Amino acid sequence: MRKLSYFMAASIDGFIGAPDGEADFFTKLVTGDYLEYLKNECPDTLPTAARRAFGVDDVPTTRYDTIVQGRGSYDLALKAGITSPYAHLREYVVSAGITESPDPNVRLLSGDVVAAVRELKKEEGLDIYLCGGANLAGQLIDEVDELLIKTYPAVLGSGMPMFAAPFQVADFSLDSVRAFDNGVVVRQYSRKS
Repeated sequence: MRKLSYFMAASIDGFIGAPDGEADFFTKLVTGDYLEYLKNECPDTLPTAARRAFGVDDVPTTRYDTIVQGRGSYDLALKAGITSPYAHLREYVVSAGITESPDPNVRLLSGDVVAAVRELKKEEGLDIYLCGGANLAGQLIDEVDELLIKTYPAVLGSGMPMFAAPFQVADFSLDSVRAFDNGVVVRQYSRKS
């Protein structure tokens, strides 16, 4: 069965964005050996435009072949005139408000998102990249098999949490920790059985 991996950028105090969801301030730290890590080891997670800019657009996907993203994440691309921000992946956007996809590569999910993701996990293929916001991650918290947290050396004080969900304890095991010259730390966790 395929895994659902929540691969997110977060501040030291655990926020994935400002209260309004804006997170562009993290991009200034995508430099040096950390940038090389993203280009060489995580190219599947880069938006297609970034893959092109970094010269890795022709690199085949090796870890993820599907992305599930929230409406807020997708709206950022739409505002920039991009209808398929992850064209190298099979894209799903969770939205009750969009009734017709603006791009043939983008499939819309609404209704029982948990059931839809469970069906995606049963399919053959590479893993599924969860690139959403706190609300989508909160809905899918019980389906997340793996957390990859890119912790940036910044404190926000308040903002959008990693998960907008009711209190519950979900145990994960630490698989790896990797530190970079710019202060970013990437931690990988697997859900405990």
